[in-house]
This record gives sequence, C-alpha cells and structure tokens, in this order.
Amino acid sequence: MKLPLRILGMAVGGALLAACSGAPATEQGARKTVTVYWNNGHGYAAYQQVFDDFAKAHGVEVNLQKFAWPDLRTRLAADLAAGTVPDLVEEGWGGVKQFAVSGDVLSLQPFVDKDGAASGIPADWQPATVERNSHEGKLYGVQLHLTANLPVYNTDLLAAAGVTTFPTTWDELVEAAKKLTKDGQYGVALAPATDYATNWLLQNGVKYYDPQTKQVLAPADKAIEALQFLADLVHKHKVAPVPTATTDYTEPQKLFTAGRAAIIFTGPWDIKPIREAAPALKFAIAPALKHATQATYAAGASIFIPAKAKNPDLAWDLIKRLTALETERAATKEAAMLMPRKSWVRTPEVAADPVIKGFSAGLGYASDFSVDLRATGKAPELEEPFKKLYQSVLIQNVPAAEAYAEFQTAAKTVLGS
Repeated sequence: MKLPLRILGMAVGGALLAACSGAPATEQGARKTVTVYWNNGHGYAAYQQVFDDFAKAHGVEVNLQKFAWPDLRTRLAADLAAGTVPDLVEEGWGGVKQFAVSGDVLSLQPFVDKDGAASGIPADWQPATVERNSHEGKLYGVQLHLTANLPVYNTDLLAAAGVTTFPTTWDELVEAAKKLTKDGQYGVALAPATDYATNWLLQNGVKYYDPQTKQVLAPADKAIEALQFLADLVHKHKVAPVPTATTDYTEPQKLFTAGRAAIIFTGPWDIKPIREAAPALKFAIAPALKHATQATYAAGASIFIPAKAKNPDLAWDLIKRLTALETERAATKEAAMLMPRKSWVRTPEVAADPVIKGFSAGLGYASDFSVDLRATGKAPELEEPFKKLYQSVLIQNVPAAEAYAEFQTAAKTVLGS
C-alpha cells in the first residue's frame, strides 16, 4: 500500500531555532526525507510543484523549511558547526564562495562533469553567476535567481507632480523628489539593509574591496560622498522618511504600495508583493541612475549542497529540476523574478511583461559588489561594521566622514592591514 506523499512546510522564525535539533536528513520508516532550507519570500507555486514532482519521482518526503534570510543564516551556521546539515540550501548573500573557502560546501564539479551538459549547467548561465559560485576552477553552487536593483516609480504620482521625465542623475533625483514630497507623501523611500547602499557606491565608482590595493570602500572620498548623499535625502532635503533600524528590506515596498512613497529602489523580488497589495497601482521601471557612472548591483539567490549532506545525489537532481528553463519560466510568470539562464532572456515571459523587460535591461550593467571580498573569506566579518556604517549615517545622521573613519578601523582589524 502506497503511503501518500507530502511536503512538510515549516515557517521557522528565530525563536524556534534553538528548539530544533537532530540531523535534518533522516530516514523515516521506509521513506527517506530530503531536507531543504529555503527563503520564505520564494515560496512560489512553481517551486512547490518541483518539490512535489521530485518527491513523487523518488518516493521521498521533502522537508521544506522556510526562513527569513537572517534566520536562515543563523540556523545554517549552527548546523554547520554541529555537522547536522540539510541536503540543499538556498542562500541570498553570496555565501557559496565563502563556504567553498571554508570547506563547508560540496563541489558540484563531479556532477557537472557527469551530466551537467544535458541540463545546460553551467554553459547556459550568465558568466558572472558562474564565477560568483566557483572557487579555484570548480563549481560549488548554481544561481537560482539573477536580479538587479533599479528605480521603481508610481507613474500617477509623478504625473500629478509634473515630473514628466524620470530622473537620470542624483541631482535630478533630488529635484524630482522635492516636487513629490507633500502631505504625508515622500519622493523616495530608502531601505536600511546594507545591500541597498551598494547601488549608490557603485554609481560613484567605489569598490567594496580592491584585491590589488587591499583597500575597502575605496576611493574614500567617493564612498563618503555617496553615503552622505543618502543621508541628505533623509535629513537635509527631507524627501525620504527615516528608515527603521532593521535588516527588513520590505519597508520601502510597503510605503510604495500605500501611496506614501513615489519612488523606491528595489528588485524583482518586490514586484509580486506590490501587485498583490495594490493591484490598481500603476508603476514602471527606470534605468539605474548615473553619477560618476551608471551602475547597479547584481544580486540573487544560489543553491548549494553542504559538504556533509546525507543525500547529495538527490540534492543534485533537485538542483537540476529547480533551475530547469521551464521552472524559470513558470517562476517568472508567477512572480516577475529574473533568472540567470542565457536562454531565459529569449522567452515569451520576458517579452510579454514590461516590468520584467525593464529589470532585465539592467542586468547588462549590473555587477557583483562584494565578489572580491568574498574570495578572501573575510566578508562575513565585515558585515556588521558595514551595517553600522550605513545605518549610522542613514538613520542617525552621523556625518559620513566620521562613520567612514570608524569603519576603516574595523576593516583594518578584520583584514590585517
């Protein structure tokens, strides 16, 4: 008699982390369990269908545990330390290279060499995504999403304020935002998570880490200028609300859907929530702004197999299913998410949606801000100093030069130079 297949969905918050114990990949009676750690914002029906089909094909159960990114990192760190790891992990902080350096992630190269070509892995992936998931010439992860952070604006609010052309420079943004700020409505809304600072740093020619000079956030004057510009939007020009000191990136999106912010800077991850929360809202995507240059950061999630996973062969098959072109197309149609396959760009789903087309156009000048730092293995140690720098300037209005000097002291301690 066949037992019914089921997917175990668990939304695990930080308060539950300590209560969870034991090896996540286990045998339950005659049925094997494959444990997957997943971001709670990516619970798309397209992926649920993959998990269902995978479970049926292999006669296993999928223990799908969903976390917010900070909770996922905390749980994973505890699991890695204990040696009781899941079979497959989604990560959205560029951690594959870090884990490759530390030996905590399994090299996918033997799988790729055996049957990767049949799935297009990695030949059909954008080259930058292969590089960010590789270490010493071997592939350790596969990009799941490839995203760019671009301006998203309320077309009705801009028209009502007489802003007929979307700003293309920082100075033009300030002028437009002043016209858009009135009666409890702000011209722009900024996110407190540090990823959202990187656009502005890139647009001013700043590198997070230069492997040649060993400098962090350099040139210094350009980094200080970019950070001070963001603070001035909030505290001097008063065209943006003071963000809440949190790692939550959804605050600007909520202001936007409520009609309280005319412009936000975000990626395709916010499109589905906007459309669901405000289906009548008319919005569009603009190209990245320019200052010293036009730039945006390339982001997105990757998936990898921990080195001590119990079911690596099954996890590899799940990777192939989750990143198949038909899965990418389904997730794009459902959630307007951007994808890393070269062939995805030519699909009808991209051509049919102006929002997706707008974001995909930004991928041509998007770059990975922290890739060089992650290769040192020191990136996690600089996260808290960078967060303190950004949030003290943006939220507390600490002069950017003062906060930057404190950050450099911390950076020298971390990097030893």
